[in-house]
Amino acid sequence: MENLFNSQTFDWILLIVIGIVGMIVQARLQSVFNKYSQVRFAGGLTGREVAEKMLAANGITDVRVVSTPGSLTDHFDPRNKTVNLSEPVYNSNSVSAAAVAAHECGHAVQHATHYAPLGLRSALVPAIQLTSRWAIWVIIGGLVLINSLGPQFEIVYWIGIGMIALSALFALVTLPVEYNASHRAMEWLTSSGTLRGEEVSQAQTALNWAARTYLVAALSAVVTLIYYLGLRRR
Repeated sequence: MENLFNSQTFDWILLIVIGIVGMIVQARLQSVFNKYSQVRFAGGLTGREVAEKMLAANGITDVRVVSTPGSLTDHFDPRNKTVNLSEPVYNSNSVSAAAVAAHECGHAVQHATHYAPLGLRSALVPAIQLTSRWAIWVIIGGLVLINSLGPQFEIVYWIGIGMIALSALFALVTLPVEYNASHRAMEWLTSSGTLRGEEVSQAQTALNWAARTYLVAALSAVVTLIYYLGLRRR
């Protein structure tokens, strides 16, 4: 009993610590992007122009660059082939805007070159939209059924575990996708001369903090899976 209690306590502490770290990383990301959004780079291109230039340099002619509402809402949508840049990025000629625009174009290049992890992540999206909403309820329902009607309903609980595991897999697959997009972005920003000198290190810092949010999310997903795997035993 004491071992079970210690195990459960450790899991909860780990989840709380990761949650706190996640908030710190998110706050730092916002701070870094705010800082470098005030730094204009010598090239003077807006986020939209940086994106269009990088797409053209990679021979991609069927992807549009569009503006999307909000802040840090930037993303590449492979379904309609659009690089969606948030309003602060789309019209800004800051170091942050250049870094974000190039990063999202990195995803467009991944799509054009059939980068395997991106294909896997895209394939998982429909399932994740379902599992992220219902996984916990399926697990709770399974535990209730087991306790009230017997162990023959344990399959329900394990279906819920499978849904949690799928979310963890999605978070892990996201890591190489995001890191690779940032690598492609920095490689092009440097080789094309779009950013120079200190601007390069500033853009790299911004993208590094963005990548850390995905790392924390992956750790959280794995720890959550471990917690629910141990819950049935406890």
